[in-house]
Amino acid sequence: MAEDAKPFALVVRFAVRPGAEVQFDELTARTVEQIRTQEPGTLVYACHTVEDAPQERIFYELYKDRAAFEVHEKQDHVRHFLAAREELLEAVVVDFMTLTAGKTRHHD
Repeated sequence: MAEDAKPFALVVRFAVRPGAEVQFDELTARTVEQIRTQEPGTLVYACHTVEDAPQERIFYELYKDRAAFEVHEKQDHVRHFLAAREELLEAVVVDFMTLTAGKTRHHD
């Protein structure tokens, strides 16, 4: 399989400013609804809170391929999320990942 045709994933860790958790989560929920309905190449976009760490959020994102990720990044709702989140965050860490082994489920 060509490198650009492989599934593409990333994990994003956010440190939300104290007191901005609800606002960040509402922004996230609005964005995810649009991702769910407008991005067929986004296979998984899972947003998590972290037990005993109220300011932490972890997102797991899985795309059909690198091109689907690039389409995601260009969407108006994603661009709005990226701009609006800045005032709500203390830090962002992104890890881009390549699948080397695992179990995946494919829908044909």
